[in-house]
Amino acid sequence: MAATVTVNDLLDGHVGLDIECLDRIYLNGYVPNLQVGGQVVSFLTAHLGNPIPSPVILEKIGTTFRRAVASFAEDNRIPVVRFGKAERKIDRMRPYLARQAATGQPGVAAIGVAQEFAPVYAAAKKQRGKTVWFSFSISQRRVTCYYFYLWDDDFGPAFVKICTYFPYPMKIWINGHEWAKRQAINAGIGFSELSNGFATATDPAALQTICDRLGPGPIRVFAERWWSILPLPLTEHDRAAGYWWELSMRQVETSRTLVFDAPRHARGFFEALVADNLDIGRPELIELIFKRGQRRGAKAGGQYKTKIITYGTEVNVNAFYRHSRIKQYLKDGRALRIETVINDPEDLRCRRRPPSPRVAGGPRPYGSATLGSKPWPARYATACSPSPASPTRACAP
Repeated sequence: MAATVTVNDLLDGHVGLDIECLDRIYLNGYVPNLQVGGQVVSFLTAHLGNPIPSPVILEKIGTTFRRAVASFAEDNRIPVVRFGKAERKIDRMRPYLARQAATGQPGVAAIGVAQEFAPVYAAAKKQRGKTVWFSFSISQRRVTCYYFYLWDDDFGPAFVKICTYFPYPMKIWINGHEWAKRQAINAGIGFSELSNGFATATDPAALQTICDRLGPGPIRVFAERWWSILPLPLTEHDRAAGYWWELSMRQVETSRTLVFDAPRHARGFFEALVADNLDIGRPELIELIFKRGQRRGAKAGGQYKTKIITYGTEVNVNAFYRHSRIKQYLKDGRALRIETVINDPEDLRCRRRPPSPRVAGGPRPYGSATLGSKPWPARYATACSPSPASPTRACAP
């Protein structure tokens, strides 16, 4: 009787490097105690000492911030770039990032200016006799946002986006592979690069250990470092009173990259994988990946489907689960990349906020759901074991 050929049998002897790492990390920055209208009133009156919570005060803060950004750019000779409506921002900024990287020093490569929709406060004036008061509510408005494109010692290319309107929502974008490359150089580990990844490494085990170290600690250090450098709409006086940004996960990508010894092996394995997983996005099968199957007879919530996308001769296989998805494709023609894109941590019963320093080393206050970035198993194979680069690891490394 012929033995069943497993995925591991196919990979054995043909994979030169197998590495798991957090990839793109996109974070929200928000002020927890400025989330409802009453908190805005307290900020303007009890904190700033104004008798009336007038929106004029917020306009003055925004104007001061915009002037501070202009002065910061002029004093440091930083280019200011205005983005077009449909322009791809990273393509426009790539030459500026390369120029900053060539200096060998961290710094702000350029400041981008864009008009975008953001959740900001709108004020409503009310009057009864001679008594005037204001109420505040969140609405989506098209406002000015600044993109500070950075070159960082630890993370390389990154950006911090700050909205110029109250409560000044923020976004931070960093890349886990770029962080791992710099840590590998510091540790004396030789490697060659894929586009956004590793092709070879002189010490794969040590490189994997570095990738596993990326968590809330280095990310928080990155944020604090640049908050101390960039002009911000909130002041140290505000921070002392508890008005400061907290970070939460907006989108996190985990990845596993298998680099084959020959491109033909990579393509052959990928083609077999595609054929065997065309229906992996169905609710009753996606549990093999997410380990959170639908209850029998329950209506499937969210999005469950498989989608094949072609770019010329390149093929991407996507399996969707609720708001998240797994993507498989060939990278640079020689490596299989499996990316898990988590758009909503609640899909995995995982909290959005990274742990605070006081709990980072203690028990994980997070859900047990895991999603390994392993190659999708055939339907007759056993489920893959959790990956060190799983969403649970992203939530609480």
